[in-house]
Amino acid sequence: MKDHKDLDVWKESMFLTENIYALTKMFPSEEKYGLTNQIKQAVVSIPSNIAEGAARKGDIEFIQFLYIAMGSLSELETQMILSNR
Repeated sequence: MKDHKDLDVWKESMFLTENIYALTKMFPSEEKYGLTNQIKQAVVSIPSNIAEGAARKGDIEFIQFLYIAMGSLSELETQMILSNR
């Protein structure tokens, strides 16, 4: 298994995380402990699960963590749509 830092998907998810953090700085202060916090938790979960899965021994476990990361990505997408509304 490759080191997670060599995976393009991990690199892209780190880039996404940095951008989301920059974007949420522009959110209203009353959202600091609401939607902003949930968005940050979801986006951090994406590269974290990719890294954890890559550290596992088998491909099946890695794939399971990739699915978890995809779930967090869907959660993030929903939260971003909601914040735009």
